[in-house]
Amino acid sequence: MKNSIEVKHLSTSYYGQEALQDINFSAGTGKLIGIIGPNGAGKSTLMKSMLGLIPIDEGQISFAGMTLKEARNKIAYVPQRAAIDWDFPIIVLDAVLLGTYPNLGVFRRPKKADREWAYECLKKVGMEDYSKRQIGELSGGQQQRVFLARALAQKANFFFLDEPLVGIDVTSEELIMNILKSLRDEGKSIFVVHHDLAKVEEYFEDLVLLNKKLIKSGTVKNVLRPELMREAYKAQFSLLDSMGVFS
Repeated sequence: MKNSIEVKHLSTSYYGQEALQDINFSAGTGKLIGIIGPNGAGKSTLMKSMLGLIPIDEGQISFAGMTLKEARNKIAYVPQRAAIDWDFPIIVLDAVLLGTYPNLGVFRRPKKADREWAYECLKKVGMEDYSKRQIGELSGGQQQRVFLARALAQKANFFFLDEPLVGIDVTSEELIMNILKSLRDEGKSIFVVHHDLAKVEEYFEDLVLLNKKLIKSGTVKNVLRPELMREAYKAQFSLLDSMGVFS
């Protein structure tokens, strides 16, 4: 099977401080992949670097053999909730409708069919009854569902979600993960920055384990090994081990 995404020799720095060092890994199609590592390991930086949201020092990223520029319209990104201005005056349906814009072309406006598709995406995340609400009136879990609906509206092949499960309710978490698994089963490639190690075996097939450099990528079984986790988490390892994360 041809690799869906290839990352080769990716390095990124902030203000002269190295954030990612020579990252190399590949991922096949139809995979739900967790990006894990301790705080400050570069998980979000990796995702933003892959998507061209921050400059890189060097490296190459390809999407099914295409450059980022060539694949842009088929890439959907859900940022951390903390990075979004929830006071921006926009209703839920219009927020989801923004997901159709990458495929509209220059100077085209959404049509009735686009609005109907956006509404269908809202239904998929169980938020159709909130379509006319202001986005800032929603709970954290509801907001995250709306932004997943916006990603669905894009009809993407590659999905990138930065900590989508942080600070949300159990119902929203289950719904989001079920949708991501459905996308995986459709052959989509999905990357998720994730922090709850207790659930990685339940949620993901593959993992990318970081601590500024790549510790290991591959199946959950091959990555979630004590010696690798000790290398990545260092002083935090004993606490995680006592919680039964690696048993």
